[in-house]
Amino acid sequence: MRISARADYAVRAALQLAAARDSEPLKAEAIAEGQGISHKFLEGILGDMRKGGLVESQRGGRGGYWLARPAETISVADVIRCVDGPLVSVRGERPPALSYPGPAESLLPLWIALRASVREVLGVSLAEVASARLPAGITERADDPEAWTNP
Repeated sequence: MRISARADYAVRAALQLAAARDSEPLKAEAIAEGQGISHKFLEGILGDMRKGGLVESQRGGRGGYWLARPAETISVADVIRCVDGPLVSVRGERPPALSYPGPAESLLPLWIALRASVREVLGVSLAEVASARLPAGITERADDPEAWTNP
């Protein structure tokens, strides 16, 4: 699985907004500076997140961006889907739409299992990530030394 720069930046921006939820709206410039992201690129991402219903915005001197819902109700997966589309696709199709003949027949359950695993891991909420309270299953996987090596 590949996480695009767009998805990475969107999640980082969403986490910046989650951490600032009780403050004034954040300006795109402040988010970009706080995360080391190109302001112009971030503006497009925030626009997609606004259209997708994840953030709201207001123009003006006191304007900026904020999460449209509580950070506890927005998952990392929600953010990635908003800017990049489905989490797992094969040749641009979602796994349930596929079928394979002969010895490749069992490939479909493999793709479905992959999608379920990705959903489980990326189902963590922005609030959990922003507060460094990742679920035990996530930290256990990350604590496995094998998880950090490339085969």
